[in-house]
Formats: sequence, structure tokens, C-alpha cells
Amino acid sequence: MIRRFLAFVTLAILLASAHPASAQTPKPAASAPTGAPASATAPAPTPEQAKLLKSTEAFVRDLFAWGPEFKVQLGPLSPSVSPDFYIVPLSVTFNNQTDTGVVYSSKDGKTLLRGEMYDTSASPFADNLAHMHLENNPSIGPSNAKVTVVEFSDFQCPHCLLLYKSLKTIEPKYPQIRVVYKDFPINQLHPWAETAAIGARCAYMQSPDAFWAVHDHIFDNQEVISTENVWEKLVAYATQAGLNAETFKGCMTSPEAKQAVEANREDGVALSVTSTPSIFVNGRPLVGGSQATLEQYINYELSAPSQ
Repeated sequence: MIRRFLAFVTLAILLASAHPASAQTPKPAASAPTGAPASATAPAPTPEQAKLLKSTEAFVRDLFAWGPEFKVQLGPLSPSVSPDFYIVPLSVTFNNQTDTGVVYSSKDGKTLLRGEMYDTSASPFADNLAHMHLENNPSIGPSNAKVTVVEFSDFQCPHCLLLYKSLKTIEPKYPQIRVVYKDFPINQLHPWAETAAIGARCAYMQSPDAFWAVHDHIFDNQEVISTENVWEKLVAYATQAGLNAETFKGCMTSPEAKQAVEANREDGVALSVTSTPSIFVNGRPLVGGSQATLEQYINYELSAPSQ
């Protein structure tokens, strides 16, 4: 994704230092650029395109000091929103760690552009909205709300706990908005987060209203939940929410809830979500959950003319 490419320099420094990454660097979420390749079976490049790919590789290697120990792959080329530029996907691998990104190369090979290129005739957040898949996910607020806030969250994430507390202030202040919860447990960092996500999903499947009670119990007790007691805690929270404990336990061991959690995670990946919380306000991305910025986006969208 375009924004991921902004982390290439950081990645190169990290990999060159030979320190394995223990956590994902938070990056702004973004959708794939218009015209990005969607298939690995792209046709072979023409001789002119092959020459362009070769010169682009030489330039980015020099730009980032990527010597022969860095494996760099480019292509396939695809059209961009500007007729004078190609989209050029890149991947760079060092010490068995890989990152990906996108640059734009002019068709004459004289200009390379980093950053984002937008089609000004369309909403810059249209692609984000296309990947939201909000149906069958827990939500608060009117279904026809003018402003929809979508949060990708992790029950074990301390910053998600802060967002949870912020939303407790924001939701009463803006009763006209809709808030949708989507799972994005980061298993590498948070060993019980996926189990909690499955438990909350099981609560939703048994009673959509009970989801929020279980959701609140998990965040309110985040500090006392562990990998050893998470199952016991979830059953207790489900029971407190009025759910049938045996039905809940059966759901926890069935594949349906886990598949729903994984579907949400795949949506996040499609949106370039790499850290939590990641929020989208009518498709507008916000990483980190700043309450001031979130309210700024909500106020802006509320005051904007209806589309």
C-alpha cells in the first residue's frame, strides 16, 4: 500500500541493525491506489516496461542505500489515475523480513513519485468504504446515520482501552452517529486478544445487545485478564450479560465465531490496518484514537453537505 511505503526507510534501518521487530510500527491506514494490480498473473512487461522497471529499481536502491544484500522486487506495472504515470508495486526483503509499498513512475522514466495520487473526481475514501463490510457487526446508533465511525480494535490493546473510555464520552455527545466495532486482534503482541474477540462475537451471535455488555466487561477488566483465565472470565461476563452459559461455551469451541473475527481482520488488512485502534469516520482514516481528532472528523462530517 502507498502509506506502507513511507515506512521503507525505517524498515531498512531496522533490518540493517539486525534487531528483529517485536511489534508492528503504527502506520496510517490507506486503501489500495486506484488501478493497483489485483492479480499475480499479470502479463509479461513489454521491453520498454522492463527497462523502466530496471531503472526504477536502480533508483530506489540508490535512494535508500539498498545494497545487494537487500532483495528488491518491482512490478507488475499498472495504470494510475494519471495517464502519464504507472503504479509500481515494490517489496524489499532483508534478514527474512519483508515490507511492501508503491511508487509512481512516469512512463518516460524521468520522474519517480512517492506518496499518494488521488483522482479528484471521486471521494478519496471511496475505496476504504468499499472494504468496510459493516453488516453483521456490532453497532450502536441509527443504521441510517449521516456519520459512521468504524473501529478496528483489540481487547488486550492498552490504546484501545483509552479509545473505549473516549467513546464513552463521545457516544452520548453525538447520539446521531453510528459506531461499528470490528475485530483486529494482534496475536503477536496480545496472546488472549483473539480468544476475547471470539467470546465477544459469541455474545453477539446469541444476543446483539449482550455484545456491548461483554465488550465493556472485557475492557473494564483488561488488567486482570490473562491467557490463563480468559476463558473463565468470558464465561462469567457472558453469564452476567444474561446469556446461556452452555450455549456460549459451545460457540467458543465452534468455528463460526472465529471465522467472523478472521473476516474482520481480513477487512482490516485490506484497509492497510497494521495497528490498533484504527478508526474510519465515513471512510476517513484515523490511527491511534485521538479523541480531539476523532471529534474533529465527526463534526466535519456532520456539517458536510449530504452526498
